[in-house]
Amino acid sequence: MNSQPGRSVKEAVAEGISRRYRNERIFKLLGFAALLIGLGFLAFFFYTLIANGYTAFRQTRILLDAELRADVIDPAGGRDPAALATADYQSLVRDALRLRFPDITARAELRDLFALVSPGAGLDLRALVEREPNAIGGTRALWLVADDDVDVIVKGHVSRDVPESDRRLDDRQLGWLAQLEQQGRVALQFNRYFFVAGDSRDPELAGIWSATVGSFFMLLVTLTLSFPLAVATAIYLEEFAPRNRWTDLVEVNINNLAAVPSIVFGLLGLALFINVFGLPRSAPLVGGLVLSLMTLPVIIIASRAALTAVPPSIREAALGLGASKMQMVLHHVLPLAMPGMLTGTIIGMARALGESAPLLMIGMVAFIVDVPETPLSPATALPVQVYLWADSPERAFVERTSAAIVVLLVFLLVMNAAAILLRKRFERRY
Repeated sequence: MNSQPGRSVKEAVAEGISRRYRNERIFKLLGFAALLIGLGFLAFFFYTLIANGYTAFRQTRILLDAELRADVIDPAGGRDPAALATADYQSLVRDALRLRFPDITARAELRDLFALVSPGAGLDLRALVEREPNAIGGTRALWLVADDDVDVIVKGHVSRDVPESDRRLDDRQLGWLAQLEQQGRVALQFNRYFFVAGDSRDPELAGIWSATVGSFFMLLVTLTLSFPLAVATAIYLEEFAPRNRWTDLVEVNINNLAAVPSIVFGLLGLALFINVFGLPRSAPLVGGLVLSLMTLPVIIIASRAALTAVPPSIREAALGLGASKMQMVLHHVLPLAMPGMLTGTIIGMARALGESAPLLMIGMVAFIVDVPETPLSPATALPVQVYLWADSPERAFVERTSAAIVVLLVFLLVMNAAAILLRKRFERRY
C-alpha cells in the first residue's frame, strides 16, 4: 500500500472538480455580465433616441383669427384654382397677428412679431381655401404652425430663463408668446407635416414623406433585380454547375463580395451607371441598381444555404419517379427552399434600407422637397435624410433626426419580423 505523504488522490480529484465548477461559474457570470452590458448599451441607445425624438411627433401651433379677404385671395372673383394656389396667404397671417396685437406698429417690432409663426403658416390657409372656396370673405379661427424657435421654447428644449443672448427669441417675443399662452392660443398638436411633407429649410415644415417614397422606389428596384438573379444564380451553382476550379472561383468571389464595404458599390455605381450609361443622378433607379449589386451576394448565399438544407432524399425520390432534373428543382426543391430564400431576401433588403454611404456617392444627398413620382425623379432616402438633418445647425432638427431614426428602426424591425414570420409560416419539418 502506497503511503505517500501529503494529499490523497481523492482529495486531489475533489479539489480539481471544485476548481472546474468554480471556473464554470465564473465563465457563466462573465457571459451574463457581458449580456447585461450589451442590453444596457442597447437600452441607453433606444432611450436616447426616444427621449430626443418623441417630441418631433407634436408641433406647436398658434390659434389666430384669419380674415380670408377676397381682394387678396381672389381679386378677379373667378375662383380660378391657379389664382387661389398662388395668393399671398402669408400676408393674411400677418394681418391676423396685427389684429391680435394692435398696439404694435413699429416696423422692427412687427418683424419680430411675425417671426412667431412659421414662414409656411399660410399653407394651412391655402389648404382651407382650396378645400372650401366658399370660406373666402369670412373669418376663420385656425391653428397655424409656429416657428421652430417658438417650438423649442414651448417644448422646453431651450429654457426661458437663460440670458437673452443665449436664445433666438428676445424678451419681447417671449412676452408676446406668454400672452398667447395665457389666452389659450398656444398648444402642442400632432405634427402631420412630419409624415406627409418633404424636406424643408424650416424645421417645423420638414417631413419624411419624400424620403420614404424614395426609399420605396429604391427597394422596389432592388427587389425586382436582385431576387430573381440571386435565386437563379443559387440554383445553378447548387444544382447544375460542375464542381471545378471555375465554380470554386465564382463561389469565393461571391463570398468576398458579401464582405465588401458598401461605399465601394457606391463608387462602382457612380462610375458605371452615371458616368458610363448617363443615368440621372439622385434617382431611385440608380440607387436601386447600386443596392442590387450590394444585396445580390447576400441573397445568393442565403438561397444556397436554403437549397442545401433540403434533404437529398427529396431529390432522389423525384428523380426516381421519373422527373427530369429541372422538374425536380422547380417542382420539389425550390418550393421547399423558398421560405429560407425569402428570409434571406428580406434581411438583405433590410440591410439595403439602412445604407447611406453608397447613396451619397451617386448624388442622393441632394435637397429634395417634392415627392418623387417615378424611379427616375430626383429623390433621397431615409438614411440620407437622417444624415442631412443631423448636419443642420437648427436645434429643432435634432428631434427630427432622432424621430426619423426611430421610424427607420421601426421599418427595419417590421422587415425582420416579417422574415421570422415567413420562416415560421412556411417552414417544413423533415
